[in-house]
Amino acid sequence: MSPIHPATLTGKVAVVTGASSGIGAEIAHEMHRAGAEVLLVGRNQERLAATASSVATDPDRIDSLGVDLTEEAAPDAVVRRALDRFGRLDILVNAAGVFTPTPFLETTDQILDDQWATNVRAPFRLARAATGHLGEGSSIIFVSSICGHAGFPNSTAYCATKGAVELLVKSLTAELSPRGIRVNAVAPGNIRTSINEHLLADPDYEKQMLAATPAGRIGEVGDIAPAVVFLASPAASYIHGSSLLIDGGWIAS
Repeated sequence: MSPIHPATLTGKVAVVTGASSGIGAEIAHEMHRAGAEVLLVGRNQERLAATASSVATDPDRIDSLGVDLTEEAAPDAVVRRALDRFGRLDILVNAAGVFTPTPFLETTDQILDDQWATNVRAPFRLARAATGHLGEGSSIIFVSSICGHAGFPNSTAYCATKGAVELLVKSLTAELSPRGIRVNAVAPGNIRTSINEHLLADPDYEKQMLAATPAGRIGEVGDIAPAVVFLASPAASYIHGSSLLIDGGWIAS
């Protein structure tokens, strides 16, 4: 009999937020391919259903829940749905996020608060709700950004939220690792998703991004998802409190 690959997620239950599109949807695909039962979470139930349909080679291993994660009752609703549907919870991937690039002096309180609510407060509260149901060998993974590692003009509020996520990962590691729960992040660079397609539609902007990226290309969602599966798997059992930059060498340059 062939040995089980260490990155398998067979027998695990994963919750993936932001799963209706982009990086979150691709993570859900990869989790399912790796053998996990997956609960897809997002605001748009129609798009979630489409994602679930495209993901599921085995419909019994997939479910979806349309919910606004910024609402007070959302964390408990997500955890309850995972437990009711699959009977356990092993992996939480906080991939939902918003990005509203705005010059600092034009950033209103509402623009700041909206990004903070989705990018920091919602995943904080969902991780808190999930922790009591996560056992030895479980994993919480946050989707951060290169904006959590470097400052960018016209993105101060967004950078502040991702900087908060980076420190949240480290602080949670100090608290949760002794309980057998690993906490890590992936920090994507320039990735083609709906969140930045309007920026990459500008040839000059894309040219600037390519010039600053040693890998010489804009990233794709498929560059991120396998790393998340790895971090959730037994192959990453000694990785705690890390943030994996997946940016084509942007920060290094």
